Amino acid sequence: MKKVLVSLVAAAMLFALSASLFVGCQKKVVAKPKVAGVVFQEDQFMKLMQLGYKDAAVNAGFDFFPGNTNGDAAKESEFLNTYVTQKYAGVAISPISEGASMKVIADAAGKGLFVGISNFTLTNAPYMTGAFTSDNYDLGKTCGIAAAAFIKEKMGGKANIAILQFKSLLPEQSGARVNGFLDQVKDIPGVKVIADQDAWLQDKAITVGGDIITAKGDELTMIFSANEGGTIGATMAVKNAGKEGKIFVFGFDGSEQMVQLLKDPANVLQAAIAQDPYGIGVKTMESLAKAIKGEDYSATKGKTIIVPGILLERKNVAGLDAFLADLKSKSN
Repeated sequence: MKKVLVSLVAAAMLFALSASLFVGCQKKVVAKPKVAGVVFQEDQFMKLMQLGYKDAAVNAGFDFFPGNTNGDAAKESEFLNTYVTQKYAGVAISPISEGASMKVIADAAGKGLFVGISNFTLTNAPYMTGAFTSDNYDLGKTCGIAAAAFIKEKMGGKANIAILQFKSLLPEQSGARVNGFLDQVKDIPGVKVIADQDAWLQDKAITVGGDIITAKGDELTMIFSANEGGTIGATMAVKNAGKEGKIFVFGFDGSEQMVQLLKDPANVLQAAIAQDPYGIGVKTMESLAKAIKGEDYSATKGKTIIVPGILLERKNVAGLDAFLADLKSKSN
């Protein structure tokens, strides 16, 4: 009798185990929400912002898909339509421009796609989970203050300035940066702007900067560039022309190469205002994650949040070293 009882108990346990395994096999694997992170060009700034998107998405438990519109409005529209039709949960995106981008972004949001905005200031977009950006005017202003001090202290209060910007690509952002800079130096009696052209890619800026140097000769004493590619290109153009110590460069964005140029004994690049693209990317994706998970995101919904920049100056070596160490920790 005892053997029979033991056999019955064993059989019951085996049945229960089999049933449990069967039920387990019937359970559906819940797919991770799909999110995208979209930038509009391939430079260090955008790469770091894309990394911020990715790290925050992975941390939130999402499947992450990167995208790059390369400044093409048609591709931007195509991406957004794809995300809607393929049931993505959301997208963190750095738009090409307010005119070209906002309608298609608003349409995608109206079809159920959560949208977080990066690198852009918006005042009438209640659908977005948040917009995270630097203030382009204030960034230009900070760089302009440094340039004004340099003009007064090192150049005898006189400077003939060439501007390299990106107004044909992103007129709102480019204009805000340039105006922020010029508003700090234009009232110095010996300051004049003697050239203003578009050149935001490094190779183009080398060419355009070189052409301006050739055309203006000894008249040109300073170049301000409104983005990283233009700043590096302008610095290289000055070196190529053998104008070290005669033409000084002020510019935008921070990268390992920019720090190297700020430490370069050639003494061309004097200061650059660095944004925090990684932080912008992280904060944008975090707002998206809250919305997707049904958490409270009222603190950022429909609002623009300013992420402050960092002034990198040749004279502040300790600051350059600290910035570079932080940058490398994010890039590795």
